[in-house]
Amino acid sequence: MGSPNRLCSISLAAPFIFAVLLLNADLGSCDCFKRIFTFGDSITDAGNFAYTGRNNKNPGPPSVPPYGETYFHRPTGRASDGRLIVDFYAQSLGLPLLPPSLPKENTGQFPAGANFALYGATALNPNFFKRYNFGVPFTWSLDDQLATFKKVLARIAPGDAATKSLLSESLIVFGEIGGNDYNFWFFAGHGGDTHTPEQYMPDVIARIGDGVQEVINLGAKTVLVPGNFPIGCVPAYLSGNKSNKSADYDQYHCLKRFNNFSQMHNQLLKQEVGKLKSLNADVKIIYADYYGAFMEFVKNPSRYGIDDPLVACCGGNGPYGTGHTCNQTARICPDPSRFASWDQVHMTEKAYSVIANGVLNGPYADTPLLDVC
Repeated sequence: MGSPNRLCSISLAAPFIFAVLLLNADLGSCDCFKRIFTFGDSITDAGNFAYTGRNNKNPGPPSVPPYGETYFHRPTGRASDGRLIVDFYAQSLGLPLLPPSLPKENTGQFPAGANFALYGATALNPNFFKRYNFGVPFTWSLDDQLATFKKVLARIAPGDAATKSLLSESLIVFGEIGGNDYNFWFFAGHGGDTHTPEQYMPDVIARIGDGVQEVINLGAKTVLVPGNFPIGCVPAYLSGNKSNKSADYDQYHCLKRFNNFSQMHNQLLKQEVGKLKSLNADVKIIYADYYGAFMEFVKNPSRYGIDDPLVACCGGNGPYGTGHTCNQTARICPDPSRFASWDQVHMTEKAYSVIANGVLNGPYADTPLLDVC
């Protein structure tokens, strides 16, 4: 594809071509940021969850095949068949793929940054949900990731001046985070009740905003804050909330009420980002529209070589490719690049490349990430 650093400045009218370039990218050489630090959940986790379960004699997703089969040819702890959105950011910005933080939390120097995201993480502390008589399945949250981040910073850049200098040269990718605060409620059988998550949605947004301000106070000068996806187009939601009423679906056959819910979260998050910008005039805070980027391949699947964006590649024989956990015994599609959904909840490398392109090159970021360079 020519010189690898072309990805750092390329601006193509055809997003499918750019997605193909991303899928086949080698490391670039933008020299834009010296490192990336990222927080989030399974959309971003590059192996932290897998590390926590390393002594488990019967590991499950995403630590087993067929996870990782497309790019890495083995499971890496990423909840996809290949690379994640943040992996494409790193490669397009000329950096290596970020290592998970936990394995080398006490010894790693992380010269190109680190990935603090953790599969199943919530934005809110798990104790928060007790007020709604509800328990989340994991005990870790954004609190834990930020605490680990500060611990690592104190070791690799001791002192306020050194920390601020290091972070001023870094990109902080703050999420996606918050999706699980809603997913766990809906997946626990409360799909008919969107009212309760709407009640604590402002708390989710406030925690994200406070977290962004925390990293800014530490010295961050560029922070990317992604919104949530259109969950009404996700196979697990479609399968678990089937309706006989055509009015419950939009023109793309996604569930309206869940997409409206995601849009409500994103609208509040954009308002929070606006407040943060007004409070931190010397910091570049970028809102990444993951919802809009996702809808690109829902609205125009053939444009990206995708057959049906609402069917999972790995799973069962249900109408949305659902019904079975994605593992060695599951039904697996022959070509993941023709699918947007990987395991009924998480996306394929192809889908993640399309979303990454929309943020890197626009229009799905209020400042395209490559323009920051």
